[in-house]
Amino acid sequence: MIPLSLAGMNANNDDTILSVLITEALANNPEILAAQREHDAARQRVAPAAALDDPMLEAGVINLPLASSPFNRDDMTMKMIGLSQRLPFPGKRDLRRDVATQDAQSVEYGYQETINRILRAIRIAYFDLGLARATIQLTEKNRSILEDFLHIAEDHYALGMGGQTDVLKAQTQISRMQDELLKLGREVPAIEADLIRALGRHDTGGIPDITLSQWPETPLNRESLHETALTQRPQLKALQSIIARTAKETDLARKDYYPDLDVRLSYGQRSSMLDGASRPDMVGFTVAINLPVWRDSKLAPRIAESLALRDQAIHLYQAQRNEIAASLRQQTAAAEQNLKSIRLYQTAILPQALLTVESALAAYRVNRVDFLTLLDSQMTVFEYEISLVTAIANYNKARAEIDFITGNSPGNPIENREQGEHRD
Repeated sequence: MIPLSLAGMNANNDDTILSVLITEALANNPEILAAQREHDAARQRVAPAAALDDPMLEAGVINLPLASSPFNRDDMTMKMIGLSQRLPFPGKRDLRRDVATQDAQSVEYGYQETINRILRAIRIAYFDLGLARATIQLTEKNRSILEDFLHIAEDHYALGMGGQTDVLKAQTQISRMQDELLKLGREVPAIEADLIRALGRHDTGGIPDITLSQWPETPLNRESLHETALTQRPQLKALQSIIARTAKETDLARKDYYPDLDVRLSYGQRSSMLDGASRPDMVGFTVAINLPVWRDSKLAPRIAESLALRDQAIHLYQAQRNEIAASLRQQTAAAEQNLKSIRLYQTAILPQALLTVESALAAYRVNRVDFLTLLDSQMTVFEYEISLVTAIANYNKARAEIDFITGNSPGNPIENREQGEHRD
């Protein structure tokens, strides 16, 4: 009658399996792959944003009279070729580049947030599956113990030392354990489905044999975690980039009050006159500007839109900060509470409950206590064992949530790359 032993286990097994699963998800999960391609597309928009418009090449005839021999009848008739280029007002190109850069930055942070969210889903499903399998193991072990108790009760009944009620109680508890195993058998496929979806698979092939490991006991400082989240959470960084982008868009809209320049250079070739007199070719150069006269209907609404989007991003940023603070408070409290429960179950409650079962079994063999006392003692141990593995799983799940909230998800290739560059 030994409970599920976790003392000989450590977190290395979890880390190894999770590392393999995370690597698979990064390569196969369609949400991650889609976010990656969106990120790649956003980066490609930066250079074109600041590029000049294509120059315009024109060719034609100027001042062509409607008569025979048109090219040498009128002195102003010429064949013309020209090249024109629009030059934005100084500062507009830089602002367009800044807008595209901030947009690409926000998309990159969104990509990081997607990766972190998928990694959290993998870890949650991993520990849920570990809990389900540990519960099955404990239930099967408890059923085996109850079957031993049933044999003892049957022997007592045969010797006239106990009643048939004891045998029926043992059989009822064994049936209850069988019913629990059936329920758990229905839950496992649902949990596996969550893990499969996060991995980007189509089937259940290769699901690892997960064994719930010893919890990684690390200190949790809520203030430190909050500061880390404010500086590291990709979602907050994305909103900051959006705020910066809308500010640049506002500046760009205001710049549109200033005209752009259209520079045009042309060359005109003139044929000789009818009398054979030659005519020199001609060169033309013009500069044109657009007149932003429709400010009230075109430019002012753009500025108002940019300001409204900036305020929206600021409010969303503050709302997300508040959500992070509340979630951290909830998850750190859950982690600390589960950690205390783990220690209490392992150091006090379970050892005492096991001693109670051993004492009750010894007393029942000599007919000093009734069978119900023994049965209740064993079921109490079973409930405590289930509570222990549940607390371990919940602690690990709370840690996964905390890592997600703070933007510290293991296996994130972007974060690992940035950390390596920072160390360099």
